Amino acid sequence: MKILLVANTLPPADLSGVGEQVLQLSRALAERGHDVRILGRGSGGARGPKLFFPLTIVVPFLREILRFRPEVVQVHESDGALAALALKTLGSTLGPEPVLSALLQVSYWQEFRAVRPIRHQGRVLGRPGAQELRFRWLKAPLQIVLGWLTAWLADRVLAPSETTAGELRRDYGVSEVSVVPNATAPISGAPPSSNDLPSLLFVGRLRVRKGLEVAFHALSLLRRSGIQPRLVVAGDGEHRARLEQLARDLALESQVEFLGRRSRDQVQALMATATVLVVPSLYEGMPLVIVEAMQSALAVVASAVSGIPEVVVDGETGWLVPCEDPVALARALEEAVGDPLEARRRGAAGHRRLEREYAPEKAARLWEEAVGTTFLEPQAEEEN
Repeated sequence: MKILLVANTLPPADLSGVGEQVLQLSRALAERGHDVRILGRGSGGARGPKLFFPLTIVVPFLREILRFRPEVVQVHESDGALAALALKTLGSTLGPEPVLSALLQVSYWQEFRAVRPIRHQGRVLGRPGAQELRFRWLKAPLQIVLGWLTAWLADRVLAPSETTAGELRRDYGVSEVSVVPNATAPISGAPPSSNDLPSLLFVGRLRVRKGLEVAFHALSLLRRSGIQPRLVVAGDGEHRARLEQLARDLALESQVEFLGRRSRDQVQALMATATVLVVPSLYEGMPLVIVEAMQSALAVVASAVSGIPEVVVDGETGWLVPCEDPVALARALEEAVGDPLEARRRGAAGHRRLEREYAPEKAARLWEEAVGTTFLEPQAEEEN
């Protein structure tokens, strides 16, 4: 098949789960004999800032449709809504109409709800800042509309986890959603941890729904018991100033290191020396960073929310804890740093699970089952 993938965020310019998934899926589909092209920002694609991508991609998208004549078009997130609308509106005037697939990593209704104070036993651990509140009340409603429009227009809707698929059915009124999980290419012989001191790693955009306040309060609890693991924070975002202030308020400056944004190679180097990856999120789709940790044989300590329990097996590949519970998180972190051999055992189990469940070639096969059959069914009818 000739396949056109349309995405706003693509490495190396952007570090995002969506962009990495697009690259991994495109490579795996190409290896299976498909002709795959990616249309994003820059040369031949949309011009201008990411914010205006839903609008600025439409003309380059239509130009690529006429030039490439794809049999399948896949848009990602709400960013492809207007391109999908143009495709469905113009229809046969562009030639044979391609199958339209939409891969939605999250429900933006859930993103909207996740911008809220973090609470534990009636105590507020953290609050969203002004920029995040603007997202909640200004940008998120638009993304909800565009996400719904994308799902409504698509011939096939895809999600990275069963939980996210259920959210899309409920929030966008989609009757059928297929699961194509995030994937990453496995590496053999991932290096064991070489750090003498227990090191915790967080990777991601710094926003309130990532729950880092919960991790900081867990570190404060551990500190009272004489346990002082180091937490390395790789990422940047609108919530960073508040988190830096909270680290000072809890006297964690000597334990928490903010590295800012890091490349994928730099993140992999950090994973090679960490004890565990910490994912204390309030809401996720299916975090690609967890799959990348499994690639590096790194155990995961994570909130049991969204699609995370579908990836992290508690007691086998990591630790799952209740969301917004610093006491439970502190207990899990104490187990992990207190028994690094067990952490490595769970990390190795995660690496084996990655090779079975989250390799790009498996994602490509699942994609073919979900999307390819849409293309093949009319052909079969014509032959009959």
